[in-house]
Amino acid sequence: MTIVIAGAGIGGLTTALSLHAAGISDVTVYERVSELRPLGVGINLLPHAVRELTELGLGDLVATLGVAPSTLAYFNRHGQQIWTEPRGLEAGYRWPQVSVYRGRLQGMLLDAVRERLGADAVRTGHSLTAVEHGDHRDIACFDTADGPVRVEADVIVGADGIHSALRRQRHPDEGPPKWNGLTLWRGTARVPSYLDGRTMIMAGDGQQKFVAYPLSPPDPDGTARVNFIAERRDDGAQQTADWNRAVDPGPIVEMFTGWRFDWLDVPAVIAAAEQILEYPMVDRDPIDSWTHGRTTLLGDAAHPMYPNGSNGASQAILDARTLAWHLATTPDIARALAGYEADRRPATTALVLSNRRQGPEQVMVLAHERAPDGFADIGDVFGPGELADIAASYKRAAGFHPDALNSRASLTPPGRP
Repeated sequence: MTIVIAGAGIGGLTTALSLHAAGISDVTVYERVSELRPLGVGINLLPHAVRELTELGLGDLVATLGVAPSTLAYFNRHGQQIWTEPRGLEAGYRWPQVSVYRGRLQGMLLDAVRERLGADAVRTGHSLTAVEHGDHRDIACFDTADGPVRVEADVIVGADGIHSALRRQRHPDEGPPKWNGLTLWRGTARVPSYLDGRTMIMAGDGQQKFVAYPLSPPDPDGTARVNFIAERRDDGAQQTADWNRAVDPGPIVEMFTGWRFDWLDVPAVIAAAEQILEYPMVDRDPIDSWTHGRTTLLGDAAHPMYPNGSNGASQAILDARTLAWHLATTPDIARALAGYEADRRPATTALVLSNRRQGPEQVMVLAHERAPDGFADIGDVFGPGELADIAASYKRAAGFHPDALNSRASLTPPGRP
């Protein structure tokens, strides 16, 4: 079975590794850019994703890339704690949650693909333009510096991101990603460690929010490398934010000037960033089919979602493992692709829609709506068990409730090591 993957991001590279681990080795990844360089800032790999990377033999390497958060804590814009819960191993999972640099994770996956599938398994400078469908095989068409290239394959996987050429071919009238009025500013900074040094914090509400989590353990001087996301809504503005656009931190510091808490000085964190990148908060409407002929979509090409709940990369990894499992265990390719889509499309559709409602971060929105000036006791704001129910409901929807994740069957095909 010959498989072509368009896109060498986290989803595409994990798909190549998953197929190889499932016994399918004729796999080539084609990437649009001519040189793969570390991009982006921090992301979180949730326990369901770390499980899959561990079963690919990468768990120990992933653990060296970042920090395993012990706790997730939500606060209002006054710095008052709304809800806190353990994460990863501390929450009873068999696998940790890991906060890492996106670029370091992608680099690790790239090295693993080249080591296991061969140095030529990832080919750069190939921009997917279209797919032609045949009776038994499909053809991926690429633009390169040397002219057009056509590659025939039994299966073509579009892991080419939110601006996917393969998705655009199937849905030419879809238009650009949908902006919800929120702009995000992402950066990293070395700052004094806060709380226990392993806590992921989210503070704010539906109009303005600040997220931070450590990417390194505290140094002897008490500082640590922290990833942060500052976010603000302006529904009257036009979408001007773009991916990876560096901006002046000054205006963003001003937006958060009153957010100085006993446990964290938010404007100082923003001001300490080496670089701040601006992004729009965008997603796309779910579509009713990912598969046509012998091609299918995966990751952000299939289900781009808001980052609420820290699930984008983790869901791409689950896609990859699920697709490989079906292709390895179902003799008929059409049935395998249908099985993959049946497993993943309804689940990710529900997650996209949940994230539009703020996902688990709705606790901050509700706290602001019910107590905009703060509270003396969170028990006066939420009913008994309400906060725990919101957290558990999202974990079930995203596929990482600890009871379900710890007990579900492996996605490694039977008979594979």
